[in-house]
Amino acid sequence: MSEPAIVLHGTELSGHAHRVVLLLRMLGLPYRFVAAPPEVRRTPEFLKLNPLGQIPVLEDGPLVLADSNATMVYLVRRYAPGSPWLPEEPVAAAQVQRWLSIAAGEVMHGCAIARGIKQFNAPWDHKQAVRIAERLLRFMDGHLAGRTYLAADHPTIADLACYSYIAHVPEGGVSLEPYPAVRAWIARVEALPEFVPMPASPLPQS
Repeated sequence: MSEPAIVLHGTELSGHAHRVVLLLRMLGLPYRFVAAPPEVRRTPEFLKLNPLGQIPVLEDGPLVLADSNATMVYLVRRYAPGSPWLPEEPVAAAQVQRWLSIAAGEVMHGCAIARGIKQFNAPWDHKQAVRIAERLLRFMDGHLAGRTYLAADHPTIADLACYSYIAHVPEGGVSLEPYPAVRAWIARVEALPEFVPMPASPLPQS
């Protein structure tokens, strides 16, 4: 049997890679996962795929795509056109884009960075990352009060883009206890068909 045409380069502990894994599974697309730890991302072979040396990178035949959010847009448009994962209706489409921007902004600079500092000794400002994360979580908790999902009344790629780092933000020293609507949303995402968790980071939460 031939190998899947889609190849995803990433690491199991990358929330950016995990969001793409979730969408691949939920779209029912076969793929091959190739580990790309930091030492691999510095090799000439990987830098040909993404000169920025970042993960994830998706190969679909001759097509090479970097950036997790762009990759999710491609996968829906290519393999599930008209899918509710990426609505066509203007307001819903705009809401999805807003949350993709938040995923690349506050989720990254707050939740992901706080986790990166605590778990991987990333050389950033933990207090600042915690402030950004907590501000985002307060906003999300209010936004999700009375809502089921972030951008529409059904799951979209916006939920997948935000889920991984928010669900794992306690690994960055940020508690989810004050945010019941966020915790309920996390549970709804985790109950979706074909969901697979991102592994916990190796260090204890604090």
